[in-house]
Formats: sequence, C-alpha cells, structure tokens
Amino acid sequence: MPVPNFETVEVTTDLLILGGGMAGCGAAVEAAHWAKKHGLKVTVVDKAALDRSGAVAMGLSAINLYLNMKGGERTPEDFVRYVRNDLMGICREDVVYNIGRHVDSTVHLFEKWGLPIWRDEEGKPIRSGNWQVMISGESYKILVAEAAKNALKELGDKGEIYERVFIMEPLLDGDRIAGAVGFSTREYKIYVFKAKAVLCNMGGAVHVFRPRSQGEGFGRSWYPPFNSGASLYFTTRAGAEQTCQEVRFIPVRFKDAYGPVGAWFLLFKSRATTTTGEEYTVTRKKELQPWEPYASAKPLPANLRNYQGMLEVWEGKDPLLMRTEEAIANLAAAYKDDEKAFKKKMKQLESEAWEDFLDMTIAQANLWAAMNIRPEQKPSEIAAAEPYFIGSHSGASGAWVSGPEDVQTEESKKDYCWGYCNMTTVKGLFAAGDASGASPHKFSSGSFTEGRIAAKAAIKFILENNTQPNVDAAKVEEFKKWVLRPFEIFEQHKDYATTPEVNPNYIVPRQYLFRLQKIMDEYAGGWGSAFTTNKYKLEQALQLLQWLKEDGEKMIARDLHELMRVCENVQRTVQAEAHVRTMLYREETRWPGYYYRTDCPKMDEQNWKCFVNLRWDPNSGEWSIIKRPVHNIIP
Repeated sequence: MPVPNFETVEVTTDLLILGGGMAGCGAAVEAAHWAKKHGLKVTVVDKAALDRSGAVAMGLSAINLYLNMKGGERTPEDFVRYVRNDLMGICREDVVYNIGRHVDSTVHLFEKWGLPIWRDEEGKPIRSGNWQVMISGESYKILVAEAAKNALKELGDKGEIYERVFIMEPLLDGDRIAGAVGFSTREYKIYVFKAKAVLCNMGGAVHVFRPRSQGEGFGRSWYPPFNSGASLYFTTRAGAEQTCQEVRFIPVRFKDAYGPVGAWFLLFKSRATTTTGEEYTVTRKKELQPWEPYASAKPLPANLRNYQGMLEVWEGKDPLLMRTEEAIANLAAAYKDDEKAFKKKMKQLESEAWEDFLDMTIAQANLWAAMNIRPEQKPSEIAAAEPYFIGSHSGASGAWVSGPEDVQTEESKKDYCWGYCNMTTVKGLFAAGDASGASPHKFSSGSFTEGRIAAKAAIKFILENNTQPNVDAAKVEEFKKWVLRPFEIFEQHKDYATTPEVNPNYIVPRQYLFRLQKIMDEYAGGWGSAFTTNKYKLEQALQLLQWLKEDGEKMIARDLHELMRVCENVQRTVQAEAHVRTMLYREETRWPGYYYRTDCPKMDEQNWKCFVNLRWDPNSGEWSIIKRPVHNIIP
C-alpha cells in the first residue's frame, strides 16, 4: 500500500483522561461531577473501548479490596499495615491510606449500579479473604463503563469519549503538561489533544518478558496482553519521576490458561503441594528466616509464598499442584451423613469452581474441559507466570505522586506532598491505577477510587491554574513524521526480498517483540532463567536493549494495526530499560519469588529500605536514579 495520508484532528479540553480502565472510569465519574459545577470540559481517550478495556476486561470473580468500615470489619490503618508487610516494607503509606479510607464508597456505588455481590442469609457480603468479597462479575467492567458514560453525558457537549485512539507522546509547555498526541487505530487520523491538566490511567505492562504460553498459545497471559507500558512511557517522556520499577509482579496461576488461584486458596481453602503431597509453604517455612520481620507477617507476603514454590521447582520437584479435589471434598464433608445434602453441596461447589473461571478467565474452563479435568476428582498444575508490571496488584511500579496533606508527618511531608493529590512531579500531570506507584493492592475497586481522588484533585488544579498551556507545533509535526516513518521504510524496501517477513532493511514488529522478550527472559530474570539474575546479566541486558532500540528505528508498519504494534514495542522497551536500571541499582534481594539476585542474595534493611526512583530527562535523554526515604506514617 502507498504511504497513507493522515488527517490531523485537534481537540481542546480542560481535563484530559487517558485510559478507560477502572481508574479511568472512576476518574470520569468524579471529574464529571465537579466539572459540571464549574463549567469545565472533560475528555476521555481510550486505546480500546470502555466496555471491555483494562485489567477487568474479561470480568472478575471478586472485588479484592473492601474494608466494610461501617460494619466494623477493617480500617484504613489495617490496610496500610497489610500492604506494608506484603511489599516487604516498601510502600507509600500516605497514598495507600488515602485509597483505603475512600474505597468502601466505591464498592457501594458498584452495587448500586447493579453489580451482584454475594451475600449470606443475613445479608452480609460473602468474603473469600480478609479483603475480598465474591461477586458475579462477568459484566463488571460493562457496568462501570456505563456509569462513566452516563456521567459524561450529563456534561452535554463538554463531555467527550474518544475510543480506538492510541496515545503516544505527551505535549509540554515548559515544566507543565499541555496535552497528548496519538493516532486512531481505525482511521488515518492523528489526534492532538490540548488540555489544562492530564490524568494518566493507561495501565501497566505485559509481554515485556517471554510468556510461558508460546506458539499457538502466544498472547495468552494473566494480565491483559494489550497493556504495553503506556502509562510508564507517557509519564516518563514527560519527565515525571518513577518509583518501584524494580518491583515486578509474578502471579502463581493455573498452568497454561492462567486461571487465578485466589478463590481456591481463600474461598475453597485449598492447599498447594508438590507431586508427593508436601505442603511446601509449611515445610519451607524456616528458609524464609533471612526475610524477617516480613516472613512472620500474616498473611505471608506474596513473593515469599512464590519463593517457597520456586525452591521446590529448582530442586526438580515440580509440577506444583492445586489440590482442588481435596478442597471440594473437605468442604462437602460436613454433609457426609446426609446423602441428599452431600450431593447438593457437591453440586454447589462444582458450580462455584467453574464459575470462578467463567466469570473472569474462560480459557481456564475451556482447558479443563479439553483435558477432561474435573476439579472435584483430580488436582490441577499451577506455575509461576512470567513477570508483569502492575501497580494496582501485588506489584508497585508507577509514577511518584503527591499524597494527601492531612495524613503526613513532619518528616514525610517534604518527601511525599507537593500540593495536589496524585499529581506527578510534572505540573498538571496526574496518575492513578497502574500508573501510580508504591501503592499496591488497590485492585479494581481501589483503582477506581484512586481515579476519583486524582480527578477531583485535577479539577482543583485547573480551577487554580486556569490557563490553556501552549502546545509546541514543532513537536506535533515531529510526531507526524515519526508515525509515517514505518510506512515509508516498508514502501522503500518491500521489493528487496521475496517475502515481506524477511528483509535486511527493516524489522517486523513481531520479530522485534520476540527479541525484547528473549533479552528480558534470559538476562533480567524471566521464567526461562528461573527468575534469577546478577550484575553481569543486567549490564548485558542494557547493552542488548540499546542495540535493539537501534534496530527498532527500522520497524515497519503495513497498516494501522501494525503501527500500533510498533508503538507498543517502543513503550515496552522503555518499561524494560526502567526495570533493568532499577534492579541493577538495588543491590539486594528484597523480593525473592519476584526476582532473585544471585550476587546479592540477601535483604539489606540498613542500606536498601528505601525507594529506588528514576527519571528520564526529556531535554538530555539521560536517566538518573534517586534514593527516596520510606516514612512510616501508620503505627
């Protein structure tokens, strides 16, 4: 095809919300409320479509964060202590607390909008754990997206949604954000968004590392495969400081189809064992001693549970098994003296076992069916997945954001608070959900809540800084040329070889992705290297990434879909580099089970109980790394 001719579309707004996942929808709902009071315009832009965008796209079987403060079950202080222990002492307690004290109202909104929450005979939510409540959540995201759309409709012509638009670069006016530029994935259009404030909620990153599922299974992952590190890329390119980029998350999941294990551990009270029946979280308890005091925390931090299983695998005792048959039998045992009641209970448990996956990971139910697995009769294999970057789950990577002023101590205020909640170190640029760092375990309800918090603060920022920043037209033209380049390279060299996939003059995006994943898997502690790495490997990874970026200048696009893949590769590469640089800088193993540095195998509380932050300078193109202190705000 000839090089396409892109039309330029300019959109001017007050608040620009980037991303339509849970945080983005929360932001839209809250922003619309305050924008209507002050006559402001709100624009939401999503790479996909709001109905099925983000980590909750396929649905969910539980809301993983609900305190029920009114019912006296949990407090925000309890939540902070839980998060602090799970992340081995490294979290922004002010940001975590702020989410915790507001999250219940979000869950109440979800139920008001029609989300079915499981309740017992007394009307209490059925919990699968200390923080989780069970839901029938196959349409969870659709309900939340509908609420966001309805809120924006209330603004009339001052509420806009742009779907299927891929946001790439930030636009700056000096030290202030001025907007964003991207392109349509359906039409040959470049979009230039001009805004007084920008709220970034574009998700985390998957497929930076080589996935376990390859060949015909490529693209399968636990976290949505469409997340490519857009939040990190956008905020980094704006010059915002990042935090916890070394804290990748590795979930243990049912093997091959990535079905979640949470309901099995928490609701069904299942055990994970070796093939010989050894319950490794019990027998390997003493081996966690080097990571005290966190190894004595209840619940045990997720990475330490992972580590215990990895020790078994390293010794060749895999596969690990989820004892589904044992769990279901134990739960039904209470009815064993009543044959009719026993059969009824078994049927209920079997139904719930399948519904857990049908609500959120249909592929796992398909795999069970394809492999003739009946969970009440035999166990299923589980395995540690490849690493992900997700600031809303048990990982913590994201932008360094300002916390609430009212909870700060004298010591924390100078490091944690610079005015507006959830504003990054770039004036007018806010972050929430996976884009916001050092505040894990917010999950879906907490991400929605953080979107609300950030949106309200962004509206306040606009009202107090109510001028339209200038957009540099030269930067927009530079982006247009960059977008055309992959098409031009292909057009220039397409006839050199007999097949478009093999050509010495360019690289196809899919081939680039395979190279990136191989580098990260082998040198940065992926599953293929048993999640281990060292200084030599990390330094080699940086060199290989540099060469990869040079070859990336010759990536091609033959249509809009492939142009999107080019951009995703660029985003993932920045995520990879940020991860390697911070992992190399932190000379300890604080999170065994997420990664293990064989040359620094111990935790060092004296020197490394701190945040490792980094920043990319938009003017010089150089990276800098900064140590930031951890402040304990909650006793």
